[in-house]
Amino acid sequence: MADRWYALHSKANKEEIVWQQLRVQNIETFYPCLRAQTVNPRAKEIKPYFPGYMFVRADLELAGLPFFQYLPHTNGLVCFGGEPAPVPATLIDALRQRVIELALATDEVCEKLKAGDLVSIQNGPFAGYEAVFDAHLSGGERVRVLLEFLGGRAIPVNLSAALLEQKTYV
Repeated sequence: MADRWYALHSKANKEEIVWQQLRVQNIETFYPCLRAQTVNPRAKEIKPYFPGYMFVRADLELAGLPFFQYLPHTNGLVCFGGEPAPVPATLIDALRQRVIELALATDEVCEKLKAGDLVSIQNGPFAGYEAVFDAHLSGGERVRVLLEFLGGRAIPVNLSAALLEQKTYV
């Protein structure tokens, strides 16, 4: 059996410890994280993209399934029908690219925007709408904008910062 990617389920808030354990064992991992803006300066600034999960690349015949099933601070590999479910390498590559794109877009948008700025929503159900930037939300990648609907009433909407583009005034 060749090396394949698998999803590993960690216990709550133990992702970092599990990731470090796997690195010590020289097991290739993909632990996608994003930088988060926090109100509390003692809070974590890095948050997992998939809380409670990370991806490991292993040959289960060599490593042995019990290694992952009984690894401290984990709930084992994600299984279906009692069998570990492999994750396609193409999906891992796409996730890597998406996390990079989100990190770059979030940093770029969040650094520039302040309350009252006009923004354009680039994607999702509100694509094409203009809104007024209201606030950064906890987690850093989420923001609140105000959309004007029926009769000029401003409705607050929470979105991913990556969906926004700051409007330039001409």
